[in-house]
Amino acid sequence: MELRHLRYFVAVAEERHFGRAAARLHMAQPPLSQQIQQLEAELGVTLLHRTTRKVDLTDAGVVYLERARAVLAAVDAAAAEARRVADGLQGRLVVGCVGSATYSLVPAFARALREELPAVDFVFRGEMLAPDQLESLLARRIDLALLRPPVEDPAVRVSAVRRDRLIVALPEDHRLARRKRLKIEDLREEDLIVHASRGRSVMHGIVTELCRSAGFEPRIRHEVAETSTLVTFVAAGLGVAVVPEPVAELGVPGTTYRPLAGNQGVDLVAAVRADDDSPVVARALGLLIRWQERATPRAR
Repeated sequence: MELRHLRYFVAVAEERHFGRAAARLHMAQPPLSQQIQQLEAELGVTLLHRTTRKVDLTDAGVVYLERARAVLAAVDAAAAEARRVADGLQGRLVVGCVGSATYSLVPAFARALREELPAVDFVFRGEMLAPDQLESLLARRIDLALLRPPVEDPAVRVSAVRRDRLIVALPEDHRLARRKRLKIEDLREEDLIVHASRGRSVMHGIVTELCRSAGFEPRIRHEVAETSTLVTFVAAGLGVAVVPEPVAELGVPGTTYRPLAGNQGVDLVAAVRADDDSPVVARALGLLIRWQERATPRAR
């Protein structure tokens, strides 16, 4: 038995006429009659009562028609689903994000994904430091990483997303909050709150290098893993911090922000596994790049 036998039978059962069924199937009537006879012979039951004027279903035919329709519908649904998956329109995607991207990029990106790929199940894991994202990416726990470069692993493919300007986060009542713009030298005597060291955070290295280039060693008082914790510590008056500009969108009460003089910034990139040929990943990455290009005038 083949699927075509089921399709032939359904056509005859619905048309109640071999001639009309043959026309519907774009085939000659004699081969159609032969195929139905073969199906009945294989099943060992009579499915159709044939007369010169019409065709009626036997009781067995009525039951078989219902099941045949269900089988064909399931086969068609499976084919359609396979095509959607192959086209990247259905599936699952897990996205990892650094802290600043969690607050500034993910909400709008998630809306864009939901609008353009509604059948894809998206999961976002925020506040992930770059090394944790790379480890999770290579371990296949996430599929797309939004992180700060450098990314030097040949097993990872990187695409530029945007460049974020650096700003200074201050307690609202801090003396430096009266200024419109700050220089890195202004932080010489300040307690600094930074992201984790020992290679776990790109921002830790950037802040340290900025201070050393200005001729002083940073006075680091607190190291944190999450951006939300960093901003909360600033609001509590435990120190100041140099952060990417999108962090200001977190909106923690008690914290204010001032631009950092100079053209200081940090890149945000999207990373995927170099051997990942998932259509869903390709579509999501393409959507991210296109969406961010349109948003560039508003994003820094």
